[in-house]
Parts: sequence; C-alpha cells; structure tokens
Amino acid sequence: MTEPTMTPSRADLHDCWNRIGIKGDASCPELAHHIRCLNCPTFARAALQQLDRAQASAEVAQQWQHAGVAAHEQEQDRSALASALVVRVAGEWLAIATSVVQEVTERRLLHSLPHQRNSAIAGVVNVRGALRICVSLAQLFQLPTGAPAPHLLVASLEGQVLVFPVEEVAGVHRYAHDSLMPVPTTLAQSAIQYTRGMVEWRGQPIGLLDHELLFYVLNRSMT
Repeated sequence: MTEPTMTPSRADLHDCWNRIGIKGDASCPELAHHIRCLNCPTFARAALQQLDRAQASAEVAQQWQHAGVAAHEQEQDRSALASALVVRVAGEWLAIATSVVQEVTERRLLHSLPHQRNSAIAGVVNVRGALRICVSLAQLFQLPTGAPAPHLLVASLEGQVLVFPVEEVAGVHRYAHDSLMPVPTTLAQSAIQYTRGMVEWRGQPIGLLDHELLFYVLNRSMT
C-alpha cells in the first residue's frame, strides 16, 4: 500500500509571518492593523491549507519532528527579545508593549464624560459595541496638541480597557530586554514617570511607556 504524501508542497505555503511578520523582521504593513499575525486573514488561510494536507507518512513525521526542534530553538532565541508598538502622539514617538495592545482603529465619535476632574480623560468612545474610556496621552504628558488624532489605540491590562488617540502607527519594533537605556532628564517631566526606559528605533531613542503604572494611575483617577 502506497503511503500518503504531502500535497501541496511546502513551497506553496505563504508563510509571510516567518519573514515579514512577528516571527520575522516585523516589516509587514498589515501589522499596524492586526498587531499580531494570529489576527491576520492570511495566517488563517495558511492554517486551513495546512489542515488540508495529508501528513501520515514516516518521512513527513520525521520532517515535522525536526521542524519542531528548529522552531523551539528559534523561539528560545526570540524569547530574549521584547516587542512594542511604535506610535506618534502630539509629534512625539513612543512605544508601548504589544502584550497590552488589542487593536488600532480609526477615530470615532467622542462622548464627554460628566463630572470628570482628570483633564487627560477625553471621554468615552464606542469600540465594538462597548463604551471605552478615551485617554489623551498628549494631555497627560502636557504635550502641545493640534488636529484630532486620526487613529485610536485600544489597550487592555487585567480586564481594564483604555483607548488612546494616536497620530500615526509605525509598526512593531523588537528590542533586547537588556538594551533599555535610562530616561534622559530632558524628557518632559510629566512623561518621565510613565516611561520605563528608552529604546533605539530607526537610529533614535524613543520612550517605552510603563503601561502598568499608566493603567494604575488612570484607574485610580477614575475611581
């Protein structure tokens, strides 16, 4: 009896996530919208394509085993890296950990929040049928503001969801955990306390937000 073979060939698989996605150089323009490759339709189609393949032969099983070992070694190497989404707020480039980023969406109608004493709380917006608190990082960091930001960054930490207006989304940036540089004293005083450190991005240092402190302070101000 002839053993089944793997069809179509692996060369037909469009594994863009390994080249330009989260597992590659993160240059894919779709990352600005989907944040993670798991959220991308291309990844979903490739997963279905993989499920359609016959992989019962001894040769394929051996290949799968070797591929699993190689993938594990690659994952260990990549575990030394962290990733952050780079965005522009009031002309300043900032980074926030991708682990808390849910999505980036377009600007929508902002509803005022009465009896709110924190000037950084811009109001509430409807995101996928739920009203979310919208926070102006420009106001919080006392940065000069201009026209309304065209994008909204939706972030979540321990069940709390906050929305931040951003002018531009540059994409995902990977950096080594031990490469963080100290925060310079020239940074705006109001922003220093929310900055974990500086990461080098495109040849310039940008602030990596301390998202845990940011969420904690904002949550306290709203209770």
